Amino acid sequence: MTSSRTNMGAQPPLPTGVYCNLQDLMALRLVARSVTLPKAKRVSRPQSGSHFSRFRGRGMEFSEVRAYQPGDDVRSIDWRVTARRQKPHTKLFNEERERPVFIVCDQSQSQFFGSQRAFKSVRAAEAAALFAWTALNHNDRVGGIVFSERGHQEVKPARSRKNLLRLLSSLCDFNNALKIGDSLEGARFSLDDALVETGRLVKPGTLIVVVSDFFHTNPETRKQLSMLAQHNDLVLTRTFDPLENELPPPGLYPVSDGDNTLLVNTLSDKTRRQYQQWVKEHLNGLDKLANQCRARLINISTHEDAAHAIRHLLASLS
Repeated sequence: MTSSRTNMGAQPPLPTGVYCNLQDLMALRLVARSVTLPKAKRVSRPQSGSHFSRFRGRGMEFSEVRAYQPGDDVRSIDWRVTARRQKPHTKLFNEERERPVFIVCDQSQSQFFGSQRAFKSVRAAEAAALFAWTALNHNDRVGGIVFSERGHQEVKPARSRKNLLRLLSSLCDFNNALKIGDSLEGARFSLDDALVETGRLVKPGTLIVVVSDFFHTNPETRKQLSMLAQHNDLVLTRTFDPLENELPPPGLYPVSDGDNTLLVNTLSDKTRRQYQQWVKEHLNGLDKLANQCRARLINISTHEDAAHAIRHLLASLS
């Protein structure tokens, strides 16, 4: 926990390195105050909340006055405008709706990589925590799924700090369980499985945030995301390391998983072209997937703070 003497105007240091810890993720509640979640694109369940639906009806926020039409509620007639214009006019209101936030965070072995400031797994946990704190700041219910190849942990959406801390604790547990050379024999839980569980847990109108490197997407992944997108808003948050987007300068580089070492030869022009083609196809495929699901796509590098990427990109996409 941060000290009570902490300067509330200054941002706390962001989690960096190989592993995250609960104190760092809790400190991100201060950073989350400057993050704004994207507006809802579709109608959710008929409950009160802090998000406006696209249709107009009885609600908390006045919208406009228009000429009375058959079927309008007579209780909404604006008598002043009616008297002034000598024709009946009615008031319209933006109806407020509740929108839960559900975060799917990938802490699988492919996330356990980074070349400089932090591992992708740390940036993923940081991004998930930022979304969670932001949702709670907006008085939204927040929950999620944290998963790796070995299994997952579910936290059902609730509007409470205690529930959010359960989610942060799960993030730390899965993050700190990652290690080099870990045998994954018999471990089968995947992003596809996490999305299936998400469909079982969320209710229509939820904002679903998926945080992953999306290295293992397939037709089933696209199917599950498309199904979720039918009744929910999606934000796809891709974690990456710049070294994954472009090979290092020509040379011989030893790469190890802790047990075995592989010598990567980047001297070959053919190898470099093939790798760049793979990267291009991967990114184009992810862009296409986001467009098909009408999802917002955010890219978070291990070399930059997740807060910076989320704040600026959500501001442009809202």
